[in-house]
Amino acid sequence: MNFELLFIITAIIGVILLLALLAVLYRRNNTADISSFADNLLRAQAELSGRLSLLNENNTRQQTQLMQSVNEQKLSLLKIMDERLLEVTKNVGQGLQQSAEKTGQTLHELHERLVKIDVAQQKISNLSEQVVSLQEVLTNKQARGAFGEIQLNDLVTSILPPSAYEFQVVLSNQKRADCVLKLPNPPGTIVIDSKFPLESYQALRNASSEREKVEAERFFRASVLKHIKDISEKYIIPGETAESALMFMPSEAVYAELHANFLDVVEASYRAKVWIVSPTTLMATLNTVRAVLKDAHMREQAGVIQKEVGCLLEDISRLDDRVENLSRHFEQASKDIGDIRTSSGKIARRVTRIEEIELGPDHEHPVAVEDFTGAKSA
Repeated sequence: MNFELLFIITAIIGVILLLALLAVLYRRNNTADISSFADNLLRAQAELSGRLSLLNENNTRQQTQLMQSVNEQKLSLLKIMDERLLEVTKNVGQGLQQSAEKTGQTLHELHERLVKIDVAQQKISNLSEQVVSLQEVLTNKQARGAFGEIQLNDLVTSILPPSAYEFQVVLSNQKRADCVLKLPNPPGTIVIDSKFPLESYQALRNASSEREKVEAERFFRASVLKHIKDISEKYIIPGETAESALMFMPSEAVYAELHANFLDVVEASYRAKVWIVSPTTLMATLNTVRAVLKDAHMREQAGVIQKEVGCLLEDISRLDDRVENLSRHFEQASKDIGDIRTSSGKIARRVTRIEEIELGPDHEHPVAVEDFTGAKSA
């Protein structure tokens, strides 16, 4: 369509130019030239009309072919688009299915995790209640003492045999010991007493100013020294217990604070022969005690073993004598059996000779026969 419009405009411009040229020639009164030019113009116009018609036909044919090509390409493009759209739809469907499966699996895992989180939260809540109850226990002195005794009981019973310890023992001075370790002399019976200076330790931890810290340190030092003095006076009895005792602190934090910042208190406990132990160090001490008990038991059994070995040597000596006697009896019996076999052999030979003797008148000379004693007779 654009080509046809272009050619029409071109033809119009050509006609206008021809008319202008004719006008110029007319002004110059050149009639012959005008007539000739008019004829040429008509021929050119006819030729131009033919070419325009041919061009219009070509243009129409090209437009038709172009439309066919466009339609074919459109159909091909629509087909490709349909195929692509179908493939995309399929892929999207598969993707959505996989995504739905993964989403379902993720939701299932999320549900399981939420269940675990609920269980963990319930455990945390229970633990919080236990922590609160533990704090309530530790704020009560009697309950705190029972807590230390229970922890001491668990440690001792899990490491030592039942014959090596005893709880709540009343000594000769009418003082009750939390635990007594029965060891052979030396060192003898060792007393373990549980102490927990929690108030003084909490005051030391909660001190905010330098003055409060100094007062808390003084309070903590005095509390521990009092416990050391009480144990030294109550549970170290000459002739009944060992020369030392153990003070059990059921808190590693208090034990660490004492050995880190109160070395004078620790040295005072050494002088008083009161050894301060925590759950960890008490466990190591009890393992050492178990080794000592095992060694003492082996030493006790060594005498019994030596006595039994002596008896065994006596039995072996008697057995050797009896074997020797039996050997002599065997030798005598063997000799007697040899003599018997010799006699039986002689008897057999004599019987054979007797069987070979023929008695009768044809014999001129008598046959000498040996008697059983070996003498010859005619």
